[in-house]
Amino acid sequence: MEEIIMNLIMFSGEARSLSMEAMQLAKEGKIEEAKELLVKAGEQLGEAHHSQTTLIQNEAAGKKAEVSLLLVHAQDHLMTSITLKDLATELVEVYSRLA
Repeated sequence: MEEIIMNLIMFSGEARSLSMEAMQLAKEGKIEEAKELLVKAGEQLGEAHHSQTTLIQNEAAGKKAEVSLLLVHAQDHLMTSITLKDLATELVEVYSRLA
């Protein structure tokens, strides 16, 4: 279980980092590079979502997860990363229109 939670944190964190980097690249006018990073961020979020789905499926099968601070942190990390990627996508679009 801890491994699944750590994967959730790791993949979410990588997506967050890629999204932040994409915004910086877009700000510098490197729109195509920024878009590529957003694709990679989406892939990382897909992996994170897969980890989350595993936790949900386990609980549905009767293997309830103990709600720990680490699990809460992982869920928070995922939600924040999803929101940041959405924002980064919008900002890259804005910068591309300004270019």
